[in-house]
Amino acid sequence: MSADRPRKSAATITSEPARGQSVLGRPLEPCSHRPKTGFFRDGCCNTSPEDFGAHVVCVRVTREFLAFSRSRGNDLTTPAPHVGFPGLTPGDRWCVCASRWKEALDAGCAPPVYLASTHERALDYVSFEELGAHALDLN
Repeated sequence: MSADRPRKSAATITSEPARGQSVLGRPLEPCSHRPKTGFFRDGCCNTSPEDFGAHVVCVRVTREFLAFSRSRGNDLTTPAPHVGFPGLTPGDRWCVCASRWKEALDAGCAPPVYLASTHERALDYVSFEELGAHALDLN
């Protein structure tokens, strides 16, 4: 969801997801099916040329990040049933825009990341080291 651009419904998206690699260089793993996330609402942080927001970073949302996102005009807590958005609560996994994650990082409130579910396109916005410092699945 983005305050800057209305979200297209799945029926209006014409391109196919780019099922790329994760930032770990392996096949992208699902981020969340409950709630169903991703630009394509397929549970993965897949992307395409139509995904202008680059919804490619899989995170576990925190109260601080939800407040930060709301302060930037993107309320992720209020349900929007007409577009299939249930609203998020702390602890939910969600594909967030790479630029918003970087913005939150710079503000000191970046949510933790699942690297295996974060699309390699995220590296166009943020370094692997920055993501890794917030990783929940880096051993």
